[in-house]
Amino acid sequence: MALLEIRWHGRGGQGAKTAALLFGAAAVETGKYIQAFPEYGPERMGAPVFAFNRISDEPIHQHCGIKNPRIVVVLDPTLMETIDVTEGLPADGVVLVNTQKTAAEIKKQLTLTTQEIYVVDASKIANEILKRDIPNTPMLGALIKVSKLLEFEPMLKSVHDRLQKKFPTRPDVVEGNIKAIKRAYEEAEA
Repeated sequence: MALLEIRWHGRGGQGAKTAALLFGAAAVETGKYIQAFPEYGPERMGAPVFAFNRISDEPIHQHCGIKNPRIVVVLDPTLMETIDVTEGLPADGVVLVNTQKTAAEIKKQLTLTTQEIYVVDASKIANEILKRDIPNTPMLGALIKVSKLLEFEPMLKSVHDRLQKKFPTRPDVVEGNIKAIKRAYEEAEA
């Protein structure tokens, strides 16, 4: 695999950084070279944040922000009103949006022509399963489906293991996130 770059758009508290790190950890376990990092300053909860991934079969020597992502993941659709989330996206790029809208509606809203658009209502999934609007893990499940960059079951095990270490006394949190990932994987659509 040639170098592929992903840019995550979210708001502070939605877990864009965590999702990028979970994706990175799962990719490393497959033998891929990976970078996973956020970009933010002293923003408060709710402020726009970015997170990034680079994935490759070869060592990665770039160490800068991502300007031309092949895939864009949007955790908060209201960001599309104030930020050009498609900036630098190539003609064959992919956009994945957490929204109740259809892919056709998002394509029209973003005035895209050739890029692939995928949607999933990750907020609904998070609210129903996790009882909180933190769409990061559902969006991770959707990303795995639309990108086909990682095999689903090994990624799920990696995320489960990492969440279990982070929340050792909260198996409900771990299992809820795994359930949310699975559901978003099933519900993401073009």
